[in-house]
Amino acid sequence: MSEHPDSPTELAPLRLRKNEDRRLRAGHLWVYSNEVDVEATPLRDFQPGQPVTIQASNGKFIGTGYINPHVLLCARLVSRDSEHPLNASLLVHRLNVALRLRERLYAQPFYRLVHGEGDGLPGLIVDRYGDQYVAQLTTAGMERMKEDVLAALQKVLKPQTVLWRNDSPVREIEGLERYVVDAVGEISETMTVEEDGLRFQVAARTGQKTGWFYDQRDNRARLDRYIRDRRVLDVFSYVGAWGIRVAAHGAREVQCVDSSAPALELAAANAALNGVSDRVQFQQGDAFEVLKALREARQRFDVVIIDPPAFIKRRKDLKEGTLAYRRINEMAMQVLERDGLLVSCSCSQLFPREALQETLLQASRHLDRNLVILEQGRQGPDHPVPPAIPETDYLKAVFARVLPA
Repeated sequence: MSEHPDSPTELAPLRLRKNEDRRLRAGHLWVYSNEVDVEATPLRDFQPGQPVTIQASNGKFIGTGYINPHVLLCARLVSRDSEHPLNASLLVHRLNVALRLRERLYAQPFYRLVHGEGDGLPGLIVDRYGDQYVAQLTTAGMERMKEDVLAALQKVLKPQTVLWRNDSPVREIEGLERYVVDAVGEISETMTVEEDGLRFQVAARTGQKTGWFYDQRDNRARLDRYIRDRRVLDVFSYVGAWGIRVAAHGAREVQCVDSSAPALELAAANAALNGVSDRVQFQQGDAFEVLKALREARQRFDVVIIDPPAFIKRRKDLKEGTLAYRRINEMAMQVLERDGLLVSCSCSQLFPREALQETLLQASRHLDRNLVILEQGRQGPDHPVPPAIPETDYLKAVFARVLPA
């Protein structure tokens, strides 16, 4: 076990400037470096990941958390209870609370177990695959608690395997190295996910994120009623979560498109695993180029699914990323039948729901098509959203009917 102070009185204070505690008192958990009273508590005096007591400008206790003095988002509030600062005991408690929710929600042990701020553990992500777990530490504060995090997982869940999938680019912002290493046991090259009666093989070590996108589960289920006897195009298909599901639920024909050959190899294996290989085709290539070729070949689909990676990762990407969303959705509409369904998703937290709707409207009007929104989705309940932190409500899914003008 790593050593951490057990009482806020033993933690170094981090003093905020006057009135900069308002957002925290309203429920937010983040402190920016320009909100710190650097005369009272100079940032240079702190170490990355160091536990701190966060104080208002008058010295009044707000909560405990941790700091990284070298980044703009320099501190995260973890506990507002002076008796329970961030330590091994609190980790066990928060894990138990997170587990209770998931066990109420899901009959099988396949879900996101810990979703950072949504579960009171900023900087920690844990995805569960049966008795196997893939965990990510994305902040210096959680990296410093690494041994305690692992001990808490072992105490609460008794895992067969745990993989540290600490290769996210956000770790570089925190000044952390990137690595992938087994923490408990040894995870095989592929693991199995079960979702609504279907089984999928995923690559835990090398796949995107932790290998699977649990956040889209409810949106994939939402699509079931629209696809019977339909021809479906799944763009950015990855390992086939959308495409293979719609084939299994009655789609006549499915075409999966992805730029990754390894992802499509797994998708083909997953089609076979679920007995739908005869209805699913796979095409490797850049999404924009494939859509262009399909349009030129006058191919048309009843349903087109657009579920891209985040086009907008930083604020400076906003203009270019918005254009990319506009372009990919316009191209998707060009390969839709006259009365088609477009499922358009965005996981860019800096691209709000209203912006995605506006982008779809602009694309449809440019093509002289009428677009009406039938349903909208967000991330599933195993990805909780603290309402004071709108940044955590990142996933948007719009189900839109696209008709002739």
